[in-house]
Amino acid sequence: MTVSYLKKAPRRAVSDATETRETVQKILTEIEAGGEPAALDYAAKFDRYDGNVVLTRDEIDAAAASLDQRVKDDIRFAHDNVRRFAEAQLKTVGDFQTEIRPGLTLGQKAIPCRAAGCYAPGGRYSHVASALMTVTTARVAGCGHVSVCSPPRPGVGVHPAIVYTADLCGADQILALGGVQGIAAMAFGLFGMPAADILVGPGNQFVAEAKRLLFGRVGIDMFAGPTDSMVLADATADPEIVAADLVGQAEHGYNSPVWLVTDHRPLAEAVMARVPELIAALPPVNAENAAAAWRDYAEVILCDSREEIAAISDSYAPEHLTVQAADLDWWLGRLSCYGSLFLGEETTVAFGDKAAGTNHVLPTSGAARYTGGLSVHKYLKLVTWQRATRDGARPIAEATARISRLEGMEGHARTADIRLAKYFPDLSFDLGADPAAVQGSAKVSA
Repeated sequence: MTVSYLKKAPRRAVSDATETRETVQKILTEIEAGGEPAALDYAAKFDRYDGNVVLTRDEIDAAAASLDQRVKDDIRFAHDNVRRFAEAQLKTVGDFQTEIRPGLTLGQKAIPCRAAGCYAPGGRYSHVASALMTVTTARVAGCGHVSVCSPPRPGVGVHPAIVYTADLCGADQILALGGVQGIAAMAFGLFGMPAADILVGPGNQFVAEAKRLLFGRVGIDMFAGPTDSMVLADATADPEIVAADLVGQAEHGYNSPVWLVTDHRPLAEAVMARVPELIAALPPVNAENAAAAWRDYAEVILCDSREEIAAISDSYAPEHLTVQAADLDWWLGRLSCYGSLFLGEETTVAFGDKAAGTNHVLPTSGAARYTGGLSVHKYLKLVTWQRATRDGARPIAEATARISRLEGMEGHARTADIRLAKYFPDLSFDLGADPAAVQGSAKVSA
């Protein structure tokens, strides 16, 4: 495989999280011990907001009234797409039962989490779409209670569009609480909320670390790092669109990697020339983020063939993967490691991020090698059950007893022995042990 880097990233999106971890652990410990007063103390310190923490119905209605109708129509359009896709996902998993052997029935049951806590960022950017993606899927999955926390702005509160969106999507409670204190409130069940069974939604490194530290005690959607995006392109791609798509994702943050992989050098060179110009045309904050991401984390990789391109893509396992190349069906069949796939120039990552219907909470930092993104499935527990007749239990008990003794687990074996002795008192069984070893719990053939 002949691969060359026309642009190599001097940095990787990996950092020492020790200081962040210690800070977050301290906050979580203090809020768990101190409850709501401790959470309010941290809210005053970090959010600098003294309004209601739990939004009232009047405050929610006022937020909706403050928005232009076009904004509300757009949010409703996006919500409808996200909901319909989530409902289609839900149909792919359900309850079933099957008779594995005569008299032995096994089954699966999909049970939604009782309470979900959703985080909607509201710092540098007000992530209306995050409320769409997290609350809608929790509701479609059937979660009994859905809470939303979003950081308020000093003297203003939570962005009205986030409030409107969370309410539209079915949130039971909306809290003006950001950062670690918001995550802690949902995890520990403060301010009238039930303790969350699962925490979902993107956030800064402190939010991500809080979820990581709480994982196991509660479920989380995934461990999140800086967002990343890759474009795969051939000679048929439009360099202007490729460049725009890379810049559009680089604006997420200074450490958000973007990668172009192509087998066409003229395209690569055209894109590399155009990207700085597109970045310079952005608003100041967006341009600053995109420029840093392009300078420090972006790569442009030149390959000899589309198979090499696909192999590189799978090795990076990008969060967002765009294909602007001929024969899209080949790419759909070949590619295997990505959070979400965007086929053809007629779609783009921003469509998935905002309004198309697929979820934008996706695996980062190569995690797409082993997991997908947020979906209704994340809120469901797929549990199993079994039922047997006595005749159906007989061969299972015999095998269980022998396997248990092979492993040295005599207590396990005897739970099978005792059933055989009760159900079939006139029969003898070869249960893999000397009759004296089972102390009369079942008749065992020598």
